[in-house]
Amino acid sequence: MKRHWKTIVGVTVSGLLIWWVLRGVDPAEVWREMRGANGWLLLAAVAVATSGFLVRALRWKLLLHPIRPGTRLRTRFAAVNIGFAANNLLPARVGEFARAWSISRLEPVPMSGAVGSLVAERFLDGVAIFLLLLIALMSPGFPSGATVGGQPIGSVLAAIVFVLATILVGLLALLFFPDRFLRVTRSVVGVLPGQAGHLLVEVLESFIQGLGALRDLRLLAGALLWSVGFWAWNGVSFWLGMLAFGIEGGYAAALFVQAIVAIGVSIPAAPGFFGTFHAATVVALHEVYGAGEGATLAFAFGYHLGGFIPVTLMGLWYAGRLGLTLAQLGQADRVVESELDRELHP
Repeated sequence: MKRHWKTIVGVTVSGLLIWWVLRGVDPAEVWREMRGANGWLLLAAVAVATSGFLVRALRWKLLLHPIRPGTRLRTRFAAVNIGFAANNLLPARVGEFARAWSISRLEPVPMSGAVGSLVAERFLDGVAIFLLLLIALMSPGFPSGATVGGQPIGSVLAAIVFVLATILVGLLALLFFPDRFLRVTRSVVGVLPGQAGHLLVEVLESFIQGLGALRDLRLLAGALLWSVGFWAWNGVSFWLGMLAFGIEGGYAAALFVQAIVAIGVSIPAAPGFFGTFHAATVVALHEVYGAGEGATLAFAFGYHLGGFIPVTLMGLWYAGRLGLTLAQLGQADRVVESELDRELHP
């Protein structure tokens, strides 16, 4: 029932956002913009974006090293693709669980360590995106006088930066004072209904185990450099994609669009980030940078679809080789939860 409601909420959010970006728009204009795109540049953008999954697999080795040294690149790459394919096709972000489940089947990695490494990866992603967003904001071409929803862009971004900074400070506190944090958590989870408190503690224990890689300064520095490098490389994909649709914003604009999209797709939505990706792109490119509405929507739909197809096909291929069906991947959250309970409370 919980997943059923998550699916309903996600589909509703996606539907409303798709309606919002298309309201008052002439579909013929968007189609003309899409047909007029530079195919070679769009293909290059998709190739760069797809190669980013290999970069993710390379970085993952550092995060898994304290748990299982010497994991193989091909198994990490397979698990990455399976996870993103599941996110593209299944509700409730089950792909994160599918990725942890896949690597634990391909390598002798404990489930708690696999989940924890992915939490640490998200932490590093947040730091990298935050740093690159600051670079975009400080670039000479940034339109500081723009507004979003009638509010000055500076005020909106200040609120976003404050929220991100607060989260990062909290994560750093958890990184250096994990035992104290767990003691406080266990003392208050009793007020939560059912098994919610028990599950919360399990998630935090996995989270802290994953952060273990970040307590090693050498591994932390390496993983952070990989993260910044990954998002800087992925920004090239956004830049090429923008150029393919005639949007001359420059690389700094691409970094800004990428950051706003990363924030936007964190909102619960239907599988594949439909709606959230497009709405975030409209806000970043059309409302902030003043790009034409037709070109912006052509980029949003064309670039999103171009990135959606390759990783989905690769993920399904790897899942088939592992003997996992799409229906089984849809149960990955339950499998992971059961395995976590067994590992953390034998």
